[in-house]
Amino acid sequence: MTETDRLTLSCRLAALSVFRNLLQDAAVKSLWHFLQEPEPLTQRMAWYGAFVNALSESGEGLSEHLLRLICEDENAYVRTVAKGEKVPEGWAQNAEQELALLSALTELSAQELTEGLPAGLYVPVFENAPLDLAALYRERLAHIDRYGYGIFAGTGMFRVQEGEIIPVSAADTVTLESLVGYLQEREQVIQNTRMLLSGLPAANVLLCGDAGTGKSSTVKAVANAFFDQGLRLIELRKDQLRELPAVMDRIADNPLKFIIFIDDLSFNKNDDQFSMLKAALEGSASAKVGNAVIYATSNRRHIVKESFSDRAGDDVHRMDTMQELISLSDRFGLVVYFSRPAKALYLEIVHELARRAGVQLDPDVLDRKAEAFALAKGNRSGRAAEQFVQSLLV
Repeated sequence: MTETDRLTLSCRLAALSVFRNLLQDAAVKSLWHFLQEPEPLTQRMAWYGAFVNALSESGEGLSEHLLRLICEDENAYVRTVAKGEKVPEGWAQNAEQELALLSALTELSAQELTEGLPAGLYVPVFENAPLDLAALYRERLAHIDRYGYGIFAGTGMFRVQEGEIIPVSAADTVTLESLVGYLQEREQVIQNTRMLLSGLPAANVLLCGDAGTGKSSTVKAVANAFFDQGLRLIELRKDQLRELPAVMDRIADNPLKFIIFIDDLSFNKNDDQFSMLKAALEGSASAKVGNAVIYATSNRRHIVKESFSDRAGDDVHRMDTMQELISLSDRFGLVVYFSRPAKALYLEIVHELARRAGVQLDPDVLDRKAEAFALAKGNRSGRAAEQFVQSLLV
């Protein structure tokens, strides 16, 4: 590669329009500066070193890095495609040219990039492999309802922080296959999720029942199971319910499908978050969209905490108020109850978890120890079974 070739390449990168956001990436930005600055040599090599370092920090080769960047880039072109609208011809032409340029970068080696520089310089190497980024990008656009774009392209679980939807860095990788028992309960959630993914009317779901029975794990396992079919999960804490309309607005035009997950839900009677969830469940235009459902878990069937003094209160229309409070759960289209496991199910869970963990114990001994552990804990549950098996591994 001659100095003229490097300068031409830097000018083409400078002119990126559709994928201009890539110039903010540390690796691409450093490479761009390396290509355009022949003097002084020390500064130029500093940019090159920063380029290789940024790739190392990402854990990717250049081709992998560029592929991830273009897939996660949220630009006017991909948003237009996602909405099913016609893309202006100029945009499409620019995108093809830029993808051809980025594909050419995947064919470069350290030796080619630094060709002609003074002899004796140590040049850090980097991983790279030829990729037809244009073809790969076209494939993703053709199935954008499964692949997604922007922050939703490579990650399945998200949370809300200061009003922004951000990926969960260490998302729970639980799978449906790893869960034991409660097959009928989970199947209801799975079938409802399939309805959502098929574009059919799907219900908001309340998973309620005893603690440690796998309600939250079921929701996360379902999200993981259907990631490749275009399902994403956004978790909201109860105190963030006021963010619900903004979250719904953010995903309304997205071709993916979403679970809005609210874990461990309960309200006091005067909780100001109550009305926000009620509006969403009743289909308020500001809090409901066609590509999302609410999945909530609660240890309480009626969600709203009620005391005996509430029943004796001084409200003129006391019964109407009480019904308003206790009927929130009825606004979920599907209520799935996870009851505390009977002895047989508890021991079934213990035996399966022990088998997976490689525990070698006589079945009768295992049963006795498991029952003693549950008695000490004060209850049988899937969580207690897991804790018991873990205790055997210590």
